[in-house]
Amino acid sequence: MSDLLPEPVRSRLEALYAPIRFGMFAGVGFVGATVDNGVLVALVELGDVPFLPAKVVAWVIAIGVIFGINEAWTFSTYGATSVRGVLARLGRSYLVRFAGFLVTLAIFTALIEFAGVWYLLANVIGIGVGFVVNYTCESLVTWKVHRD
Repeated sequence: MSDLLPEPVRSRLEALYAPIRFGMFAGVGFVGATVDNGVLVALVELGDVPFLPAKVVAWVIAIGVIFGINEAWTFSTYGATSVRGVLARLGRSYLVRFAGFLVTLAIFTALIEFAGVWYLLANVIGIGVGFVVNYTCESLVTWKVHRD
């Protein structure tokens, strides 16, 4: 890493560079995107729920699934294993993923409303864009990989 960067920034960037963990996170993200899209389709097509509320419900469910898998697999060596530690990470996960959700939601809404993109394709594109925000925030804030 460049010596031009301050040490705290450099250490965090180095911690983010973990190809195996990144691949695991991406795989878990794929599972989460599948859950998100499945719930979204079920609510919109079967439940006749409008796009936006359906997206919010789908997100809440998908993030719970993603957290559980990441906790048990991707980041299993990070953080306290006590109930309190896990619940603290779960709370942080929902908070930091909210930033990714806002990115996803903005893309989702803009593509549907302004570009006429099919809602499911708009969702996949939004999830993809929000992925980078989520990886960074989950790694550094939820599981604090830079402290290892």
